[in-house]
Amino acid sequence: MSLDHSRTPGRRNRARLIAASFGAAISLCALQSAQAFNGPSAIKIDGGPLGPLQLSGGADGYMYALSGTGNSTSGGLLGTDKSTGAEFMNGQIEVQKTSGLVQFTIQVGSNNSLTLGTKPTATSVQTFSTGPLYAGYITLAPTKNFSISVGQIGSLEGYESGIDWNNANVLTTDLFYVENSQSRGVSATYTMGPVSASVTFGDGFDTGVFNFLQGLVTYSFNDNNALSVFGATNLGHTGLLANTYGSATTPYNQSTVGSYGANYINSTMIGGYYSYTHGNLNLVPEVQYVYAKPDQKVGISKFTSNFGAALFADYAFGKSPYSLGGWVEYFSSNGPGFWFLNPGAQGYGLSVTPTWQNKNLFVRGDLGLLHLTKISNNGSTGYGANGTGRNQATFVVEAGVLF
Repeated sequence: MSLDHSRTPGRRNRARLIAASFGAAISLCALQSAQAFNGPSAIKIDGGPLGPLQLSGGADGYMYALSGTGNSTSGGLLGTDKSTGAEFMNGQIEVQKTSGLVQFTIQVGSNNSLTLGTKPTATSVQTFSTGPLYAGYITLAPTKNFSISVGQIGSLEGYESGIDWNNANVLTTDLFYVENSQSRGVSATYTMGPVSASVTFGDGFDTGVFNFLQGLVTYSFNDNNALSVFGATNLGHTGLLANTYGSATTPYNQSTVGSYGANYINSTMIGGYYSYTHGNLNLVPEVQYVYAKPDQKVGISKFTSNFGAALFADYAFGKSPYSLGGWVEYFSSNGPGFWFLNPGAQGYGLSVTPTWQNKNLFVRGDLGLLHLTKISNNGSTGYGANGTGRNQATFVVEAGVLF
């Protein structure tokens, strides 16, 4: 079974970015971001009656080479016989107001990501219900410790970001693949001393059905150590005909829960990650478990789950323009549900990313290797033309500009 899951947060800007947009949580969440590869640096502009604003953005693309491709008839796990190519990845412009009682974030652009073991796909502005509006929310911050936001916002799930230049690696993990991305809702953040807590209620997976609850708690032990625990659950169930994330080939209004996978949207997740920084080295171990209970109304016949664990590392070589990112992962899908690659797929992955960055410009490569210890539990194919391959390699060269 092959699904085209072209979702990208903020993931998510993902937890660390959505929380950072809430002024009260900046100091805690900064510890969770990659240390060596630097994302966009905001340009301060005069917003007139709106007050001071921040403008930032970027654009990048990549060339790739794949092993384990199939042919025009079989396809294999990658679903393609195209072993080389090039794709535009992300083009984003963001305007923020991060001071005062009323704040806001508007982020517009085309969005894409690449998960190790899957085929590259084209960037898209039709992934979300809001079209090219990747994020758009208003924040009320009555005190320095509390804020509440409403609009199209990022997920609180997981460590990795859906915008690649917020990650030390180009390739993302199985953990990222099964998580929420952008969705509509209300999110509140409260900070007290070393603790920051965020709660979001909304339409998880951008379905328009408001029944999804997410939470994130971060405890900062000191400047070099922080623990984050996150969770999410569907409080009811979301039907098969609701719309959800689209892709470059399937617009949002043509993508349904039934075609995307009801187990994702009707799931419960728990996970956590720990950020440790020592000098120029940042280490982040993460574990995550997601499951869906039987629900005959949405076609989930049996209990199904996915477990993932990863260790992220990021090292800057002094004050030079070079850095090195990497991660290792283990993943295991269980039961009949499709989570990653195949129902029942299990294996290991590795990604290594050397990076050169000079102010606004960056170039980096990524070598990813994936090995399946189990291809599936339902006879699905593996990699290669004959569908029996257990190994897949992805080679990426990426270049971009940030501002």
